Amino acid sequence: MRTITELEQHAVKWWPKELEETVAAASVIPALLASQEQFICILKLSGAKPEQVFDVLAASGMSANLFLKHLAVLADYGGELIKRIGREFSTTFKADSHSKKPVMHYVFKGEQHVYTFLALPVKGLGNPKLKLDGVAIAKPQAMSPLVRDMVMILMHGATSDVAHLAALEKCEIGTLLGDEIAIDRYVKEKYLHVSRITTGASANHLGQIAQTWVLDTLRKRLPGHVAIHRNGTIKLKGHNQPGGMPFDVVFEYGQKKVGLEVSFQVTTNSVIERKAGLAKDRQKLMHKHGHHIAYVVDGAGNFQRSSAVGTLCKFSDCTVAYSESEMAVLAQFILEKLNA
Repeated sequence: MRTITELEQHAVKWWPKELEETVAAASVIPALLASQEQFICILKLSGAKPEQVFDVLAASGMSANLFLKHLAVLADYGGELIKRIGREFSTTFKADSHSKKPVMHYVFKGEQHVYTFLALPVKGLGNPKLKLDGVAIAKPQAMSPLVRDMVMILMHGATSDVAHLAALEKCEIGTLLGDEIAIDRYVKEKYLHVSRITTGASANHLGQIAQTWVLDTLRKRLPGHVAIHRNGTIKLKGHNQPGGMPFDVVFEYGQKKVGLEVSFQVTTNSVIERKAGLAKDRQKLMHKHGHHIAYVVDGAGNFQRSSAVGTLCKFSDCTVAYSESEMAVLAQFILEKLNA
C-alpha cells in the first residue's frame, strides 16, 4: 500500500518511448474529429482565390501537418499513394518551359491556373517526412514549402491535367472552397466513415494500449499456472451486477483471485473519479470473499486529480506505477496473494 506521494515518486507520467508511436497513431482520428469544425471554417473562408487557404490557415492557428492530414483523409490519399507520387513525381508533373520548375495545371472556379512547386520533388516523400504519422502528428508543425506543395495537390489534384496519372481523382475539395453548404455536407459525410473507424477501433483505444502493455509485461513474470482473464469478472455475494464485479484484468489460482484496474492518462480525465468513487466498496467486498484488489495508476493527467488518486491508494491492496520495475512489484504481490 502506498500514499499518493509515494506512488508519484515511482510514476513515469508520460507514455514510455516504446509506446509513443502506437499511442500517437491511436490519437490521430480523435484529433481530426476534434478539429473538424475549425478545418471546415478554414475551407469556408478560402473561396476568393485558390491559394487563399494558406493565409486563412495561418490566421487560424491550426498546425500545417494536421490540416494536411485532414486533406489526406478526405481524399483517401494514404501513405502508399504519397510514396508513389514521390517516386513518380518527375514523370507526372512536367517542368515549365520558362522557369524550368515542375508545375501543376488545374481549374479553379472555371478558370485555368498554374501552381509552381516550391519543394517537390524530394527523396523519400512519405508520411514521416510530412509529419503525418506516429508521434509527429501530435506535434504542431509550421507551414513549409513541401507541405504547401502537398496541400495544393490534395486540394486541386482532381481538376489537374494529370489526375489520371497519380490517382488524384478524389483530391477535389478545392472545387468547393468558399461554398459553405457544399463544404458542410461533403466533409461531414466523409467523416461519418472516419467516425465508424473510431468506434470500431476499440482495440486501439489508449486505455486498451495501457492494459495490453501491463498484461504482456505481467505474463512474462507470472508462472503459467496463474490464470489471467482480460476484462474478467469476479462473482461476489452482495454485488448485484450480472456476471460479477468487472476488472480490467483478473488473476486466479485455486480459490484466490486478484482484480486489477489500469489507468494511464497524460491529460486529465474524469474516469479516475469514477474509479475512486467505487474503490471503498469494491475493496470491502473483495476482502469479504478473501480476494484482493490492485491498481496501476500513472500519467500526468491522473496526478492532476490528486484527491481521486489518493482515494484509490487508500482503498487498494497494491498500487503501482507504469514501468518495468513497478510491474515486478505487482507480479510479486499477485504471487503472494494467490499463494502461487
